[in-house]
Amino acid sequence: MPHAERRTIDFFTEGALPAPRTTPAEAERIAARYLGVTGGAEELGSQQDANFLLRAQDGTVLAILKIANPAFGTVEIEAQDMAADLIAAAHPDLRVATVLRRPDGSPRCAVVDTDNGPAVARLLRHLPGGPLSGRRHLSPGTVAAMGTIAGKASTVLRDFRHPGLERVLQWDLRYADRVVARLAGHVDEPGRRAAVRTATAAAWAHVQELASELPLQAVHLDLTDDNLIRRPDSRPPLPDGIIDFGDLTTSWAVGELAVSLSSMLHHDGIEPHAVLPAVRAFHAIRPLSPQEAEALWPLVVLRAAGLVVSGCQQTAVDGDNAYAEAAIEREWRIFEQATCLPLPVMTHLVKDAVGLGGVRAGAEAPAHFLLRGLAAADIATLDLSTGADSMDHGAWLEAGVEDRLAARALADGAVAVTTRYAEARLTRTPALSAASRATVAGGIDLWLGRDAVVQAPLAGQVRAAGPGRVELTHGSHVLALSLPHTVKPAVAAGAVVEAGEEVARVPSGSSLHIALRTAGGPDVPDLVRPEYAAGWLPLTADPAPLLGLPATSRTQDGDLLDRRDAVFATVQGHYYVAPPRIERGWRHHLLSTEGRSYLDIVNNVTPLGHAHPRVERAVSRQLRRLNTNSRFHYASVVEFTERLAALLPAPLDTVFLVNSGSEAVDLGLRLAIGASGQHDVVALREAYHGWTYASDAVSTSLQDNPNALTTRPSWVHTVDSPNSYRGRHRGADAVRYGPEAVAVIDALAASGRPAGAFVAETFYGNAGGVALPDGYLAQVYAAVRRHGGLAVADEVQVGYGRLGHWFWGFEQQRVVPDVVCVAKAMGNGHPLGAVITSKAVADRYRDQGYFFSSTGGSPVSSVVGLTVLDVLRDEDLQGNAVRVGGHLKRRLEALADRYDVIGAVHGSGLYLGLELVRDRVGLEPATEETAELCDRMLDLGVVVQPTGDHLNILKIKPPLCIDIAAADFFADMLDHALADLAHAR
Repeated sequence: MPHAERRTIDFFTEGALPAPRTTPAEAERIAARYLGVTGGAEELGSQQDANFLLRAQDGTVLAILKIANPAFGTVEIEAQDMAADLIAAAHPDLRVATVLRRPDGSPRCAVVDTDNGPAVARLLRHLPGGPLSGRRHLSPGTVAAMGTIAGKASTVLRDFRHPGLERVLQWDLRYADRVVARLAGHVDEPGRRAAVRTATAAAWAHVQELASELPLQAVHLDLTDDNLIRRPDSRPPLPDGIIDFGDLTTSWAVGELAVSLSSMLHHDGIEPHAVLPAVRAFHAIRPLSPQEAEALWPLVVLRAAGLVVSGCQQTAVDGDNAYAEAAIEREWRIFEQATCLPLPVMTHLVKDAVGLGGVRAGAEAPAHFLLRGLAAADIATLDLSTGADSMDHGAWLEAGVEDRLAARALADGAVAVTTRYAEARLTRTPALSAASRATVAGGIDLWLGRDAVVQAPLAGQVRAAGPGRVELTHGSHVLALSLPHTVKPAVAAGAVVEAGEEVARVPSGSSLHIALRTAGGPDVPDLVRPEYAAGWLPLTADPAPLLGLPATSRTQDGDLLDRRDAVFATVQGHYYVAPPRIERGWRHHLLSTEGRSYLDIVNNVTPLGHAHPRVERAVSRQLRRLNTNSRFHYASVVEFTERLAALLPAPLDTVFLVNSGSEAVDLGLRLAIGASGQHDVVALREAYHGWTYASDAVSTSLQDNPNALTTRPSWVHTVDSPNSYRGRHRGADAVRYGPEAVAVIDALAASGRPAGAFVAETFYGNAGGVALPDGYLAQVYAAVRRHGGLAVADEVQVGYGRLGHWFWGFEQQRVVPDVVCVAKAMGNGHPLGAVITSKAVADRYRDQGYFFSSTGGSPVSSVVGLTVLDVLRDEDLQGNAVRVGGHLKRRLEALADRYDVIGAVHGSGLYLGLELVRDRVGLEPATEETAELCDRMLDLGVVVQPTGDHLNILKIKPPLCIDIAAADFFADMLDHALADLAHAR
C-alpha cells in the first residue's frame, strides 16, 4: 500500500515497530533536499521514530527533524500537527513543538525513503530547556505543573476531531490487556512476567466495570517527563513546553493524566502519594468524574505494565536502540511503584485528593458485644497521640511504652484497656527517620485485666480459625482477631456462628488486636503510613462499638491554615507551603500530629532542647507560688540578674530585663542615645535586629524588608556588610571593611552628627554565621567612642555559648561593648530578654524617665532564666557546641568537596551556615535551589530553613543538646537531598 494513502496504524497487525535506521548524514540530506534547511544533524533518542537536532554552522539550533515510523500514515501526522497548533493557539503560556512552515504556509513535511520503507519527515519547532526526564527528584510544584499541562491539553483537545485519530496504538490504554497478552512473553524473568500479568488482569477488570462511563476524546497520551520541556533556567525545573504528538489518538480522557502520573514514579524520592499534586492540578482545570477518579490508578498500572512489556519487546526487535535499552530500568521502577499498594487503596487516595472521598460508613451495630460481660465503663482508653500527656519527657521513645501504659491503667482499676482507631500513634515513630513510619491505626489493641470470653457480635461465618487467629464475617465487613498464640479458637473455619456464640477464651494479662475490614477488600496492616491513611481507612471500620464504646470521632484539621489566616495576621508567616502540624517537641526533635518526628535544625530559641524537664518543673513550681511584676520584692529577680551580670566583663554590671530580642535592641539603642546625648546611629547593612520602631529602624536586611535601605529614618546610617565571603571585599581583602566603617563614623562627626551608637551582631547572623573580620569591632568601637558614642552588641542569636569556643560573640573579637542585648536562648522558649550595661550608662536612662517591663523580670521569667543558666552549665552545652558543632562542620565541608552548589560552610560551634551558589566564582545565589532543598529535607525528616538577603544559606542553629547521631543524620539527609536534586558533580 503506498504510504501517501490516508491509512492509520493498527499495532496488532503491524507487530514490531523498529525505529527508522537513519544516520546523521542521511538526516542532513533529507533536511536539505526535502525540507529546505541545511545544517548539521545530532541524533536524539526515540523508541519508535528517528529524531535529530539540526544546527547551523555557528551552532544555532534550527529545528528538530522528526522521521516518523514508516507504519504511521500522513493522515496521522496531519492530525498531530493540527493538535499541536490548537494547543499553542489556546494557551500562549505554553510552548508547543509545532510543525515549521514554508513561506507559503505549507508544513515543512515530506515522504522520504528509509531502510524500513517510506516515512514522513518534517521539521518541528525546537523548545530549549530540556525535558524533565532522568532520575532527578520532582518537587511538588513540578508535579503539579505537569498535571496542569495535562489538564490544559485535555480541555483543548476535548472537541478535536480528525480521521488521523482513529488509530490502534499499543499505548492506547483501551487495548492494554491485549498489548500485555501479546508482549509479556518478551519479559524473560518468570517472576516479573507473572507479576505483570497478575497486575494487568486486576487493573483491567476494574477498568472494565467503569469503561462505559469513561468519556472518549482526542488525547496527546504521552505528556510524560520525556515530552514536557522545562522552562529555560527555571529552578526548580518547571515545565512549560510540549513535544512529541506521536501517540495522539482517541482514547479515554482520563488516560491523559494516567500516562503523565506514571512517568513521575521512577524519579528519586517519588512514591505514589507524591503524584497527588498533579491529580489535584488536573482536576482543578478539567474536573474528574467519580468514575474517572475510580479508574485513574488502575490505568496507571496498565500504563506501567504496557511500558515494561513494550520496552522488553523493543529491545528484542531493535537491539541497538540505546534509547529503548536505557529506558528499561526506569520502566520497571514505574511498574514497581504503581503496584506497591493495592488498587483500592490508591483509588481511595485519589478520590480523597480531589474531594470525592465521601463519608465512610461504620460497621453494622453488634447484637452482642465482643467481650461477654464486659461493660464500656470497665474499659480505659489509651491516648497514644502526639498531644497525649503520657508522651511527655520522651516517653514515646521508650521500648514497650504501650504495654507499660496499659499495665498502669489496669493497675488503676480498669478491667480492660484499648487504643483508638485511626489514631496516629507517636509511640511508633523513631527519633530519626528519612521516611514516615506506619503510625495510623487501622484497628484497635486491647489488654485484658481478667479472663474474657470472645463472642460473635453478629451471626456470620468463620472465614479462618487457628491458634491465635480468628476471622468472622460481620455484615459487609470481616472481623479479624489476633489473639495470643496459645489461644485455640472454639470455632472452626467454615462454621456458621450465631450472634453471642463463643469464639474463644482469652486469659487475663493477654493482649489482642481487633480490626474490621471491608469484605472482599485487601488485607489491611495494623498500622499504615499517614500519607496513605486516606486510602487505607475507607477499607476499614472502627471496632470500638463492638466493645460498647463510641466510635472515634475524627476531627479534620485540614482547614487549620485557613482558620489561621482568617484571624492571625498573615504577615506573621509560617514555614513551608504545606507545613506539618507540630504539637510537641523533645530535645532536638519536633513531632507532628501524624506521628512523624523531625530533626530540628533551626530552633536557637530552645538551646536546652524542647520541653526540658528542669525548666518545666521550675515554671510549674513558681506558677504555683507567685507571678507578678518586678516592682515587688522577691529573690529570683535578684539572683538571676546577679548570675547574668557575672557572666560579663567589667564594667558591664547592670541588667534590664525585657521579653524579646526586639525589645532588648530597642532598649539598648535608647540607653546609648540617652547616655551619649547623640541621636544618630550607625548600623551594618544586611542585618536584622527586630520589629520595634528602633530595632526595625536599624534592620537593613532586604529579605525582612525589601525597602529597608530606602525607608530608614534619617538618624540611621549604614556601613558595608563586612562579609568576607560575598561582600565587596573578600578573603584577605576583608580587612578593608574596618577602616572604611571608621571613615563613615569620622565623616558623620565631621558633619556635626556624631553617632551616639554603633549596633551590630558580634557574629554575623543574618549572613549565615559569617565571622566578622579579625579586629573589625575593635576598630569600629574605638571610632564611635572617640566621638562620644557607645558600642551596642546584639548577642540575641549568638550569645549563651552557641558559638562553642566563646560564650559571647564579642569575645571572638576580643572587645568589650558598652551595651549587650540578649534574648532567645535566655528563656528556652519562654519570652525573656535582657540588656546589660554599666551602672553609669543605666543611670543616665533616668534622664528619659523610668523603665518598667511587666513580665520581663517576673518571678517566672527570672526562675526560667536561672534554670537555663544552670542547665547550660550542668549539661556542658557550650562544650557540646564545640564537639558536635565541630563534627558537623567537618561533615558539611566534606559534602562541599562533592557538591559544587555548596559555596561555603560558615560559622562556629552550633551556629553554622551552608551557603549555596550557582557558581563558586561569581557566587550567584542559589535561592530557588535552597528553597527546594529545604522542602526535600522536610520530606526526609529534617526542619531547616534559609536565611540571608538572598535566602540562599541554610541556617543551622539546632538546640545545643543535639548529639553526634543527629548531626550525622542531618549531614546524611543533606547528602541524600542534594543527590536527589541532581547537584552532584
